[in-house]
Amino acid sequence: MKVVWDFFQYQVLGMTWLNDLIGKGLNALGVNLEHWLGASLQFFLYDTVKIVVLLSVLIFFISYIQSFFPPERTKKILGKFHGVKANALSALLGTVTPFCSCSSIPLFIGFTNAGLPLGVTFSFLISSPLVDLGALVLLMSVFGPKIAVAYVVVGLILAVAGGTLIEKLHMEQYVEKFVKTATNIDLEAPQLSRKERMSYAAEQVKATVKKVFFYVLIGVGIGAVIHNLIPQEIIQAILGKGNPFSVLIATVVGIPMYADIFGTIPIAEALYLKGVGVGTILAFMMAVTALSLPSIIMLKRVVKMKLLIGFVGIVSIGIMIIGYLFNAFHFLLV
Repeated sequence: MKVVWDFFQYQVLGMTWLNDLIGKGLNALGVNLEHWLGASLQFFLYDTVKIVVLLSVLIFFISYIQSFFPPERTKKILGKFHGVKANALSALLGTVTPFCSCSSIPLFIGFTNAGLPLGVTFSFLISSPLVDLGALVLLMSVFGPKIAVAYVVVGLILAVAGGTLIEKLHMEQYVEKFVKTATNIDLEAPQLSRKERMSYAAEQVKATVKKVFFYVLIGVGIGAVIHNLIPQEIIQAILGKGNPFSVLIATVVGIPMYADIFGTIPIAEALYLKGVGVGTILAFMMAVTALSLPSIIMLKRVVKMKLLIGFVGIVSIGIMIIGYLFNAFHFLLV
């Protein structure tokens, strides 16, 4: 069983055969892979192709599932539940809606306008960019199944706990009035054939790859530099396990950035190879995906400052707690 799983993780998900193939091709072209520039080029080509291929397959699969859960149906499902159950279901539904933090904002407005509890909408807002099937598979290709599954579990816990806490604080009055009074057209979801769902999934692949490809290139470029140019001693001094502030630094650095889970994977991979703690890496990824500066600016347009500060504070503290716990108990997931 272990042999089968190792083959799946390294050859299918990790595509180590692709890395070897690219290395041989660059060698044949006379590229010196011992030099940092040649090694960076190999890392860049390998990670770019790997992520785009996995991304395309995953988005197709996720979008096919998502075709069964359009916004109208999602609102109806969530409207039948209350309390923590509603928050948990909202977080779970977020896993099949592969939106970045910015594109989740319109759904947040729609859910709020539909009369769903504020905690439910925030559980979705946290979960949707943070946790999805794509994140699970891509994390599995880098860190292995235990850490990938643990990331998804704690991400869902953060979404449920964050939404529940916001609901308990009764902050509904801090949502801008126009959000509650906006026109809400409740359309019945059309019945799609299998062919139409396949076509929809294919279109989503094209649209998503086009939207995130630039950020993937940036992420892979940063990862290549970290992996081959920045000395391990510097990385260790700033983000290493010996620095008690590593998780805090990773969270603060991650928030101003804008990328989705696919753009952060190559950076996470490079940091992991440099010996940075898993908790520190996951804190960085969570901060980038759930609390990017553009999404905070967009959210400021629909909620008042007190609610915005509460949301950012709750999620940031939750991310840091998760990061420190992962670093402390990483040995259990090896």
